[in-house]
Amino acid sequence: MDPHSGDRTGDADRTGAPVGRRLVLGMLGLGAGAMAAAPWLQARLESALGVVAENDPTGVTGYLPNGGGFRYYSVTSSVPHKDDGNYRLTVGGLVDRPGSYRLDELRALPQHRLVRDVQCVTGWRVRQTPFEGVRLSDLLDAAGVRRQATAVRFTCFDGAYSESLTLDQARRKDVLVALRMRDKPLGHSHGGPVRLYVAPMYFYKSAKWLSGITLTDEVLPGYWERRGYDVDAWVGRSNGRDDDPTA
Repeated sequence: MDPHSGDRTGDADRTGAPVGRRLVLGMLGLGAGAMAAAPWLQARLESALGVVAENDPTGVTGYLPNGGGFRYYSVTSSVPHKDDGNYRLTVGGLVDRPGSYRLDELRALPQHRLVRDVQCVTGWRVRQTPFEGVRLSDLLDAAGVRRQATAVRFTCFDGAYSESLTLDQARRKDVLVALRMRDKPLGHSHGGPVRLYVAPMYFYKSAKWLSGITLTDEVLPGYWERRGYDVDAWVGRSNGRDDDPTA
């Protein structure tokens, strides 16, 4: 289950009504047909599956292949939509200058682009995926991290998901507060308008629907780590997997 982050944001706790046979067969047929379709049709399918997944209590959509290779999951039954009018990213905790950022303020900061493979802990991989955004380290520097801070906790506006990094991990140049993916603004199904992107780690570390950054004096296990995933999630060196590194 490559949760939140990624675009498999968790199905372990999901329950719901049984899925009708016609629905399952129809979805499988749709996914299989997209594999041979033109790129523009694959993009349309990916967008459509994201919308369907938001209202899918069964998790079946997470097993469908699509042109983009991602899987769509949330750990909640629904996630509110945020935009320029109501999105805020807060930075607080053990800092000297707590703050809050609107989308336009995040866009005005220096932007950085990374192109890496995305690796889910459940096995799927999406190669050479561009992400763009603000380096997390820039936001930490702007906030003035206090001496006693050793870790960073991330919370999300779905109201349930969380993640953590050590302060050293958070300051890496390949950790972004991402605003764009595949050279487009982050869509809701991919965790938009803002998500975390931790390039060298399994995708569950890249929390979707990011709303809060809090400096703490210890690493607090995130949503999936409280359910058995590794806290240090380096691709190929954790969770009992030997995948090729992504960074």
